[in-house]
Amino acid sequence: MAEPYYLTTAIHYPNGKPHIGHAYETIAADVIARFQRLQGREVRFQTGTDEHGLKMAQKARDLDVTPRELADEMSGHFRELFDMLNISYDRFIRTTDADHHRASQAIWQAMEAKGDLYLDRYEGWYSIRDEAYYDEKELVEGEGGQKLSPQGTPVEWTEEETWFFRLSNYAEPLLELLAKPGFIEPASRRNEMIAFVERGLQDLSVSRTSFDWGVKVPGDDAHVMYVWVDALTNYITGVGYPDGGEMWEKFWPVDLHLIGKDIVRFHTIYWPAFLMSADLPLPKKVFGHGFLLNRGVKESKSAGNVTDPMALAETFGVDALRYFLMAEVTFGQDGSYSAEALVNKVNAELANSFGNLAQRTLSMIAKNMDGKLESFSPAADDKTLLAKVSEACAEILPREFESLNFSVGIEAWLNAVYACNAYVDEQAPWALKKTDPERMKAVLQTLFIAIRDLAIAIQPVVPEKAGAVLDQLGIAGDRRNYADLADTAWFEGLAATGHTIDKPTPVFPRLELVQEEAA
Repeated sequence: MAEPYYLTTAIHYPNGKPHIGHAYETIAADVIARFQRLQGREVRFQTGTDEHGLKMAQKARDLDVTPRELADEMSGHFRELFDMLNISYDRFIRTTDADHHRASQAIWQAMEAKGDLYLDRYEGWYSIRDEAYYDEKELVEGEGGQKLSPQGTPVEWTEEETWFFRLSNYAEPLLELLAKPGFIEPASRRNEMIAFVERGLQDLSVSRTSFDWGVKVPGDDAHVMYVWVDALTNYITGVGYPDGGEMWEKFWPVDLHLIGKDIVRFHTIYWPAFLMSADLPLPKKVFGHGFLLNRGVKESKSAGNVTDPMALAETFGVDALRYFLMAEVTFGQDGSYSAEALVNKVNAELANSFGNLAQRTLSMIAKNMDGKLESFSPAADDKTLLAKVSEACAEILPREFESLNFSVGIEAWLNAVYACNAYVDEQAPWALKKTDPERMKAVLQTLFIAIRDLAIAIQPVVPEKAGAVLDQLGIAGDRRNYADLADTAWFEGLAATGHTIDKPTPVFPRLELVQEEAA
């Protein structure tokens, strides 16, 4: 029995509508979740919204609504987007959920019982936008001498009474954790975090009194928890903390926290330290992916280049967007996108290559074989093609997806598609119809077998479209897992049932770039 698998995205901050970066991270997580399910694993996939903190309180005040009203509205936009993008999450968690407040207070009490929390006064630099404190030596100088965080966000001097977490107690165990191969990926992020710890850890301010939109500190209603204690705890809330039980035993520790590279510190230093303090098991892996750039430029409201991912999906299709993002960008590095690049890639690789392969193969079977599948003996050329397709679909793509190398796995899959199209051109089944009808049947059915493998393999990326291809092939819904790729008797079994192929309908129509998108 395959091991259970738990993965999470960062919970998204809903002080504005979701942008393409939110879509990118969540699509990637969905690809992982679907891939692991196809491997036969029971998957728990959690995403959601991080709704507390000063930014939300200020935004609500600006809009003359309550923070809860703003949170309800904006969280709804994220959920609507993720449902549209076919995100197969098991829980959409909100930090305003009652069980999350209880879990946050429980981990606080566990850290307090360990002696790791104490009351003192905080004076230092705080970025409202990052919801993060920064040491003086981390700051950079902006225009006019303005002090900025390492992310380039404004900071302000803050003085208030606050609870502190004894982060300084955890330097050695954190260095041991950070040195473990695979805990932080890509590996380039590990050295940054090790250097941060080796410079010396300061105790961390973990409460605020200047606003009250957050989880109350147990026994001290004048304080609300620093948003990162609250936010990070969502990962254990969603699997049953503090009650434990079957879900907790099955899924914690988490297999993967998938996050943006700008919040690696919070997930690989603060979060493990909180868990160590509370005597809880540590995450197995944290992956900090890169940013998605608009034509090579980071999106911002001030630059006027913010992309609405829902509009993009409505214009070009959900699976087209999913495929482009996973195939185009080397996961872990920054990537760039544009409407033109999306249209060109999807047309070339899905419409012209895989879609056309499926369409013309099934059309020829329907027309020239009355749609009937027959038992046949593959020739040497047929076996060579099927071996290449099997290697790509059953070995290379799963291996690379397991390592989160999505673009590499998709490239191997695409090369197998190209091999199928080259085989069509070489074998010319339209000519064989007149000269050797039996050979024509063998060629078309070899392609039928290959298309089935290709459609099963690419399901995590384009679930709706791959499913439509498998429907047209007549592959049963319970015979579409990766384990089924090893089944060598499935075709004979399908042919023996008298299965027939109907005239197919195109699954991957060509995309058009409308004028305003090209501008």
